Amino acid sequence: MKIQKISTQALIALKDALSHIYWRKKDLRQFLELTIENSLIVSTINWEENVKYESISQLIDRMNARPDIYQNDLLKLLQETSNFQDFSHLKYWDKKGDITEKAKESVKKLRLQTKGYFDSLNELNIAAEKRAENIEKVKQTISFSEKLNEQKEKFFNIAMETSPQKRGYELEKLLNELFHLFDLLPKASFKIVGEQIDGSFTFQNIDYLLEAKWQKSLVNAADLYAFGGKISGKLKNTLGLFISLDGFSSECTETKSQTTNSMILMDGQDLMTVLDGRIRLDDLIFIKRRHASDTGEIYYKTLGVI
Repeated sequence: MKIQKISTQALIALKDALSHIYWRKKDLRQFLELTIENSLIVSTINWEENVKYESISQLIDRMNARPDIYQNDLLKLLQETSNFQDFSHLKYWDKKGDITEKAKESVKKLRLQTKGYFDSLNELNIAAEKRAENIEKVKQTISFSEKLNEQKEKFFNIAMETSPQKRGYELEKLLNELFHLFDLLPKASFKIVGEQIDGSFTFQNIDYLLEAKWQKSLVNAADLYAFGGKISGKLKNTLGLFISLDGFSSECTETKSQTTNSMILMDGQDLMTVLDGRIRLDDLIFIKRRHASDTGEIYYKTLGVI
């Protein structure tokens, strides 16, 4: 079936609507990748350097230049964007309400330009059925990012706490919330006959004990040996995650003791990488565990992760 050529006015309206329905470029980019079938073209745009409208304009122009490949995808974008109705995600950045109002107005104008385009496009009905599912995925991603930002703000507030005891207590609470966010089944701190364990969690059917320290001095090997003793007193397959916000001494990273071969180490830079959204916490733990398993090194740096 020959598909009607999309008018210049409709494409301009599409660019304008796409630039307004999401505030952050990363959320907009995910919407595009979920909507169009040939989504690899999205990665050809320089989203970091370009402003949002410039990125959208380049993408639409490139797709329109190759109707043999992207005609259906452009029509899907027209359809999904013109049917956009839930703007609740904009409230996080929209204190005055003008951002939401602009988004609604741009979508309204797009509907006027696209009226009649889809009367004969039965093959695009699948896109309509998937609309709710795709929008929900984007909303969940936005909600996750907002919660991660909240944890980051809490961390900065804890960093300003002058009482070591209160800071440690708040850190335990933050880590518990963070592990919940990544579905790692955490337990709050608990005591076992003279031992103080900061917590535990489960990842890929393996139980981990958690130790967290935030002190002015670097954690030394004696701290690792003590933690290793706690791990060895549990079931055979139990592992440990030792988090030191201020890092570890060289003797920690160079030790070859069997007492420490059941744990992995994480520092403050690792935690910030997670809070910045550059890597998922579960992926970070997997990478560190895999590296320790392959090399015997329990302290693996993941700086530069994007």
